Amino acid sequence: MKASWYPEDDVLKSSNIYQMMLRNNFDAYQEFWKWSAIEKESFWGQTIENLNIQFDQSYTSLLDTSEGTEHASWLKGAKLNIVDSCFQNNDDAIALVFQSEDGLIEKITQRTLEKYVNRIANSFANQGLQIGDRIAIDMPMTLEAVAIYLAGIKAGHPVVTIADSFSSNEIAVRLKITQPKLLFTQDIIKRAGKVLPLYEKVIKADAPRTIVIQEGQEKYALRSDDLFFSDFLADKDQFDSVIQDPNKTMTVLFSSGTTGEPKAIPWTHCTPIKCASDGYYHHNIQEGDVVCWPTNLGWMMGPWLIFASLINKGSLALYYGAPMGSGFGAFVQDAKVNMLGVVPSIVRQWKNSGSMEGFDWSKINCFSSTGEASNPEEMNYLMQLAKNKPVIEYCGGTEIGGGYVTSTVVQPNIASTFSTQALGGEFILLDENNQVSNKGEMFLIPPIMGLSNSLVNRDHYKVYYEGNPSHKGQILRKHGDELMQLKNGYYKAQGRADDAMNLGGIKVSSIQIEEVINQLDFVKESAAIAVSPSSGGPSQLVLYIVALASDLNDLEKLKNAKSIIRQRLNPLFKVEKIVEIDQLPRTASGKVMRRTLRAMLDEQ
Repeated sequence: MKASWYPEDDVLKSSNIYQMMLRNNFDAYQEFWKWSAIEKESFWGQTIENLNIQFDQSYTSLLDTSEGTEHASWLKGAKLNIVDSCFQNNDDAIALVFQSEDGLIEKITQRTLEKYVNRIANSFANQGLQIGDRIAIDMPMTLEAVAIYLAGIKAGHPVVTIADSFSSNEIAVRLKITQPKLLFTQDIIKRAGKVLPLYEKVIKADAPRTIVIQEGQEKYALRSDDLFFSDFLADKDQFDSVIQDPNKTMTVLFSSGTTGEPKAIPWTHCTPIKCASDGYYHHNIQEGDVVCWPTNLGWMMGPWLIFASLINKGSLALYYGAPMGSGFGAFVQDAKVNMLGVVPSIVRQWKNSGSMEGFDWSKINCFSSTGEASNPEEMNYLMQLAKNKPVIEYCGGTEIGGGYVTSTVVQPNIASTFSTQALGGEFILLDENNQVSNKGEMFLIPPIMGLSNSLVNRDHYKVYYEGNPSHKGQILRKHGDELMQLKNGYYKAQGRADDAMNLGGIKVSSIQIEEVINQLDFVKESAAIAVSPSSGGPSQLVLYIVALASDLNDLEKLKNAKSIIRQRLNPLFKVEKIVEIDQLPRTASGKVMRRTLRAMLDEQ
């Protein structure tokens, strides 16, 4: 495979990775990565210095594995609040750049953002919240969402984040699991010329007391106990951070696994260090860089974006509208974005429409792509939108706090491939016989900064460790992805090894989809699979069904399936096709053989 981009000398030598290699006397990148994976305490200790993580009390031990690597404890003895590390730039430095779809670009300084965060933090006590009480956010990625998120953490209230695209049913599931005392939302969302109700949706989900940010011209009639944000907000703009143990939960995100109920994954005050580290090294975020990534707090890339940008003294760039049309292209140009993150399906739409062509994206130093498998043709197209800038392919997970396989700006860039394992961590690939292979299921080798150590609604050990093979006497951690290592040492994604899938950049379990599809009158039972197009790129959702007698034709069945998925799960999940089958192939234990279904589809 031919590289699409090579690092020029000035890019190489000004990169954060190169400076770290010089500090530790490394000439070759692979030797540097191996050192970072083996000498974890040295690597993470220096990384904490590079990021200037703010401690109220320093750690006595950086890494404690006395209870086993699967129960590793980081920064033992330390006290901190990670939000303090988000405000270490100059007061007048630009912290946020933002724009509504029909508005002008606005900017706020670090001083202004910090005072706003403090006003919100002071407001929680007025609502009777105690330290440790959870709050929830279900709204788009806006200035207010970022400020509320940081304020909750600063005040000692773990923040539950829920994507605004979810249906009321899915919101209700997440609220039931986490039981927040307070929820923040908007009355409506304005996007792509449409007005979408959001407050109504969270009320249908039986939300707790709700604070509503008004976006519409007319005020909604709120429930008796709910408040508008303007009435909630305190005037006092000074607030002392609640100092906590590094392993204290500061936010809760959701990730689907192989059962219907999503996993509720706590992030601790250590997790953002992993986010910021990946931003510092792999995305090469420098002080003053403008970082943009269309996302939401309900997905890990939302919190990742906040910490990777602000801890690295960068500016967070937020576009409130849909990232498909010329408005977004102009925002990237006018905000002078330096690092732009994407989901591959967005790039496909850009390429098909040509909507991003003609803009001056010359300030972009690199792109990044995550969430689903990318297509080489589309990634090469993306690179040319900024006159041949590299794409940092980035793959990880909510329970990792960042990436495990990625790219760098110090290695040749090959479209749709990963050039390295992430710094500070290590994994191996195992075949079906649990033998080390160049193609197989990926298993992490703990400990790694950022790895989750608990779940709100599951047994963490059973989910990630129980029954796993060991490597050199050390238990491995399951993640579920399959990879292939190429002859040149780079990696390519091979989909999922379990029953989870990525659709539109969102991880969802097959079982969640099947539970909804099985409610259709013409379905006896179903199996959902994700199919990768032969040319590569985002997975497509295909449904196998054992059908009941029905007067509906094939087109009507597909239409009904699309409708119920949109209403009950997420409008971003697109059903590609329905395949009727006499019976689902199953193992002796009754498990659906999804690989067999994929193979059957290939034969058609």
